[in-house]
Amino acid sequence: MRLSGISIYPVKSCAGIALERVVLDHFGPAGDRRWLVVDERRRFVSQREQARLALIRVEQRPGGISLTASGDSIDVDIPPADAPEIRVTVWEDSVRALLADRDTADWLSAQLGLPCRLVYMPDNCQRLVDGRYASEGETVSFADGFPLLLISQASLNDLNSRLSNPVPMNRFRPNLVVSGCEPFAEDNWRRIRIGAVEFDVAKPCSRCVIPSIDQATAGRDPHINRVLARYRRVNGQIMFGQNLLYQRTGQLALGDSVEVLAKR
Repeated sequence: MRLSGISIYPVKSCAGIALERVVLDHFGPAGDRRWLVVDERRRFVSQREQARLALIRVEQRPGGISLTASGDSIDVDIPPADAPEIRVTVWEDSVRALLADRDTADWLSAQLGLPCRLVYMPDNCQRLVDGRYASEGETVSFADGFPLLLISQASLNDLNSRLSNPVPMNRFRPNLVVSGCEPFAEDNWRRIRIGAVEFDVAKPCSRCVIPSIDQATAGRDPHINRVLARYRRVNGQIMFGQNLLYQRTGQLALGDSVEVLAKR
């Protein structure tokens, strides 16, 4: 088995970036979901409510990011340490964040058609992973709950064999894609090694409406979730992919070997 895909999503729910290698820091893959769109209540905004977030392309640049949508773009600098700080809500977590500038807020509000702000998670922020799964005080960025999501290519191929119109992997927004195993082999893994880094396979990823959203057009196709529900429903939830935890930082690269150290 080999690592065949690496992606990060610098702004939660905006377009992802494919990489050849990535460093793991104490938030997850470096640069992954350190930025977040929040509404007037300072609650996170995702594709669940605003599918148009998928159409905002993100590029990393020194000292910040660039956002592009509808033929328009804006450069956003990482807020300085003395930038205004607010508390934002991601699911049930209240998280410290620094406000990006007002020009970015105006640009995003125009793109999405709702008042919103862009915030950044500072380096000294600590958002803990759910203690039911994290035994070593692991932390996470603005991702839903875990620093990494892994899916095997065979699992997507299995789904596509059941669909009249195959879908790309970006519907599921994983960080890591593994090739060379059977469909849904990852369901049975408990601990794995990718390259030199070991991971705990914490729990299956329960899926929401986002897999039904075309990441290139923001159009919706609920047929995908209906097909998944026929064979991937567990306790009322659709499961696809596995959330990972790790205790030691390191680096991953395309082509790294993937070894199962323990099974469930």
